[in-house]
Amino acid sequence: MKVLVIGSGGREHTIAWRLALSNSVSEVICVPGNGGTAHEAKCRNIDPKDNPALANLSLNEAAVSVAKSEKVEFAVIGPEDPLAEGIADSLWAAGIPTVGPKAKGAALEASKDLSKIFMQKYGVACADSKTFTNKEEALAYVRQKGAPIVIKADGLAAGKGVVVAKTLAEAESAVEELTANLGDAGKKLVIEEYLQGVEISVLAAVSVTEESAKNGTACIKAFLPARDHKRLLDGAKGPNTGGMGAVCPLEDVTAETIAAFDANILQPTLKGLIAEKMDYRGFIFFGLMITKDGPKALEYNVRLGDPETQAVLPMMDFDFAELCKAIMTGTLNSFQLNWKSGFQVAPVAVSGGYPLKYAKGKVITLANSVISDAGAKIFIAGAINDRRAKTPTLITSGGRVLACSAHGATFDEAWKKAYEAMDGVQFEGMFYRKDIGLPGAAESN
Repeated sequence: MKVLVIGSGGREHTIAWRLALSNSVSEVICVPGNGGTAHEAKCRNIDPKDNPALANLSLNEAAVSVAKSEKVEFAVIGPEDPLAEGIADSLWAAGIPTVGPKAKGAALEASKDLSKIFMQKYGVACADSKTFTNKEEALAYVRQKGAPIVIKADGLAAGKGVVVAKTLAEAESAVEELTANLGDAGKKLVIEEYLQGVEISVLAAVSVTEESAKNGTACIKAFLPARDHKRLLDGAKGPNTGGMGAVCPLEDVTAETIAAFDANILQPTLKGLIAEKMDYRGFIFFGLMITKDGPKALEYNVRLGDPETQAVLPMMDFDFAELCKAIMTGTLNSFQLNWKSGFQVAPVAVSGGYPLKYAKGKVITLANSVISDAGAKIFIAGAINDRRAKTPTLITSGGRVLACSAHGATFDEAWKKAYEAMDGVQFEGMFYRKDIGLPGAAESN
């Protein structure tokens, strides 16, 4: 069977790779894909911009057109923006089964205000918060509460809509900047209490429909816990980024923490999805803070996390395509999630200057023997094929360029393999953290 994957980042390369491993999948069509999926076994890119029949269509329309012409069996949606814009609704309406929530469910990420209302309504453990549409009232509130405090833009802001303000001056500046610079996303601000603790990520598969809610088969199943390292520099220093690397699973997450997460966050979320009659067949990302009072939800993402996906999906000891089918057909409740033993470490290489201004078009050299000898897998995020080159050549096209993911029986083995493989990657201005997963590398408040 053919499968469609929507997106162009490292998460989508990982999804396409994992689907292609299934014996039941003959080809993965990536729209638009990237320089990694272009060379991945059983994968083929279709970029609407390069196709006259698709170039003037919206992404939703292009996805439906490609899905029909390629006769795919189902689609998997990677990024949040198309989900918020109803791509799953469009595909299902066209008869294309889809992994990814419809727009009503996708609003849990598209609006932080709606997300907080949902959490509070259904008893999901989370930070206290208040929402503002008036900048002066928001400023008065942060002056009343003081710092530290968290300021969030309500809408999607490509990872640039959250500020953890340690001082009152930072909080005031955040209110001013988010309302001035983020357009519609910053018209409403959610201001939260500052939670003390350490962050983790938990991805989960979700299968909720009106029918499954009635017959009791609606289901949510958590994956192994992971950690994304957001700060640019070693020791969790420097500016926030889209993610400098991930590790899975986590030795510092106890069985008691997982049990509390299940009781106080996972199950209340499922209860809310059912009660709100959401058609949610896809994945959900729980950003969590592990506090002295147990785990609390920081946010929902309505898709797999990036770069967590590059560390979590290689740990799967089951057929990912079959999991996707179980999500869509309402049989997730009987699907067994089995995991490899050991650890996965995935540092990310970024362009010089990231997360601020950075150059593009830098040639990437991969020493495949070094990478394969280390037993690692490269997942491309911000790189494309250079069309001017006579031979296939990868060049940088984004800030986060690639992840180098490796497995080991122990964390130390996985870490050593990942960094040995990173020695086989070169491009001008390349930078990466040297401490992903090590003590002191995790962000903590």
